Amino acid sequence: MFRDLTIFSGNAHPALCAAICRYLGIEQGRAEVFEFSNENIFVKINQNVREHDVFVVQPTCSPVNRSVMELLIMLDALKRASARRVTAVIPYFAYGRSDKKDQPRVPITARLLADLIQVAGADRVLTMDLHAGQVQGFFKIPVDELTAVHILSDYFRGLELLDPVVVSADIGFAKKARNFAELVNAPLAIIEKRRAGNTGMIESLNVIGDVRGKTAIVVDDEVDSAGSLMGAVQVLQQAGVKDIYASCVHAVLSGPAVERLRGAPIREFVCTDTIRLDPPKRLDTMRVLSTAALFGEAISRIHTGESVGALFGAPV
Repeated sequence: MFRDLTIFSGNAHPALCAAICRYLGIEQGRAEVFEFSNENIFVKINQNVREHDVFVVQPTCSPVNRSVMELLIMLDALKRASARRVTAVIPYFAYGRSDKKDQPRVPITARLLADLIQVAGADRVLTMDLHAGQVQGFFKIPVDELTAVHILSDYFRGLELLDPVVVSADIGFAKKARNFAELVNAPLAIIEKRRAGNTGMIESLNVIGDVRGKTAIVVDDEVDSAGSLMGAVQVLQQAGVKDIYASCVHAVLSGPAVERLRGAPIREFVCTDTIRLDPPKRLDTMRVLSTAALFGEAISRIHTGESVGALFGAPV
């Protein structure tokens, strides 16, 4: 069915790559990707890819810098192996918060990463729910940004929650949260917050909207240290919500996040599998939804020249 289509994986999330290949009904590409004792990364492509349409599945998640280097070296190796087209499939795009120069003498690291991916040999990028949409503009190659909003909203519609309200974890995510609210047929509320410098500390101030006596679904694009989420939970409890669910696309869960979530009054924490979640990060209240079908369908459409935009109007 798929002529000259090959999909490779780095070490960041091989399970997601395997699930995508199962969806497409193809064998995963054979490659060696490992680190020498001197911390230099070595890549060898163990099959012919000349004139193939190649996709490299590698979220830039923890360990972030190693994942980034693996991706760059794999792109370079495939380009030198005469692949016809190489697409970087980056379910989670790191450094997304460094998308602008908002302080004196700071870098725009998201732009730097975009430049590195292009120089390494990527012909296009396939990603999901960027932290800042303008990151697409940092690339001079095509970028397809998928969204998990239908995957998540379908799940919550299936729960048939009583009197739900969608709560955006911050004002910056309000537009996507509004779309989510429309899909689950619920009103929208917004947490007003302020971030204290570069420390990652969050001071949640207020909830905008009526939440008293309702079932709150707190939504965000990613949960990192869970500081924003815990602040939102505290404010919602003070505002008199009946029950709290939490939802995000990217479960980064760095630092104290797991312990914070373990002790939080959250009935269920719903996320996707864009980031590998090892057993220490798994929680009893966690529900992980697969994105393999969505990425698989996008890869199929890119390979065959069909519209990827059609995936944004309805779930796969």
